[in-house]
Amino acid sequence: MPIVETDPVIRQWIADFVAENLRPENLEQILTRLDNAVIARIPELRDRDMRRDLGASTRAHAFEVLSGLTQDRFDYPVPEQAHAFARTIARRGHDIRLLLRVYHVGQEALLDYMTEIVGQGQLPREIERSVLLRLFDRSTRWISTSVETLTDTYMRERESGLRAALNQRAEIVRALLDGGDLDIEQASARLGYRLAQRHLAFVLWTDEDSAPAHAEGADDSTGLLERVAIRCANALGNGSVLTVPSGAAALWAWIGLDEDLPDPARAAWPVEEAVRVAAGIPAAQVAGFRGGHREAIAARQVAERARPALGAVVHYRDVEVAYLAGADETAMRALIDRELGALAAPDAQSARLRETLHAYLRANRSPDAAAKTLGVHKNTVRYRIQRIAELLGHSIDQRAPRLEIALDCVAVYGVRA
Repeated sequence: MPIVETDPVIRQWIADFVAENLRPENLEQILTRLDNAVIARIPELRDRDMRRDLGASTRAHAFEVLSGLTQDRFDYPVPEQAHAFARTIARRGHDIRLLLRVYHVGQEALLDYMTEIVGQGQLPREIERSVLLRLFDRSTRWISTSVETLTDTYMRERESGLRAALNQRAEIVRALLDGGDLDIEQASARLGYRLAQRHLAFVLWTDEDSAPAHAEGADDSTGLLERVAIRCANALGNGSVLTVPSGAAALWAWIGLDEDLPDPARAAWPVEEAVRVAAGIPAAQVAGFRGGHREAIAARQVAERARPALGAVVHYRDVEVAYLAGADETAMRALIDRELGALAAPDAQSARLRETLHAYLRANRSPDAAAKTLGVHKNTVRYRIQRIAELLGHSIDQRAPRLEIALDCVAVYGVRA
């Protein structure tokens, strides 16, 4: 028989526990703690898209489990976000044991948290024991239901003929990115994409707010990204394209480039609304395939941290300095404050001076060229440069390289409010 607690003290404690943990600020802390505990034990989930799908699943589960604690029901519907996460694990070519480990590690992390909270409640020993039994019973039922249901979801994804081909492609791509020693001609044949050519690697994704949550919507999102990748291959490359889903609403892509094609960084990308793209630097052979992808992932990190938001397409070449400097947030902010001084203020006048200095440095310190970029008179640029030197307390030439690095970072990440 299931455990049903009728003691009003226990029910009240659990009701208070649920209300407290559903508060947005507390819930965010709990979700971060649980996800970090799982990722610390399962390194395969450190990938950005895997972590994103794990986070969505954890959040949806949390609402179901917390809301169920105050009720005498024992069924725990498995949320669609959890099904999407199981499909992502299958599509990425991981074994089902990874899915099982996620839930067992997650249960351990959840019980650790609940035991810690109950211990802080200063409840009488008998009541504390009853509360822990109830929480353990509910979490066990949740895990059992989730694992049973999601195993079916995982297996259906893996057993599909289309998904089988996708899994094979994902396994080859993962081996290439990990530096595996593959026969390039054989790998090319299996991928349907020539590795012995020049590549443009990029990643495509939709923001969380616009990513569909239901099963059909998730497929629609992947289909949308696939269509955009194909259009990019035809508009920017030689038509050849390789894609691998990396999450419920994210895609890795490579397109082939011929030597006579224009620079993709200066071309118009056929990207639809709600789709974002981060691209690496074109390069040849397997080294270019691997390096360009690494750069595209880095450019995406910059795009997602940028304030204000960058455009729909971000090129690593344009944000490389910001990426490298932004790897250490504290050090980067110290660099900005040290080099820009009063120019790092958040007001409009300082922003105008920063823009002028940035254009001036990028134009090799030519007032005429900077004026054309800014659309102002060259004397205006000269006046502003003089004012900037006064605010800095030294000539611009004296620290030009460091100033440009600081301005590159501000252009992406903004200044402190």
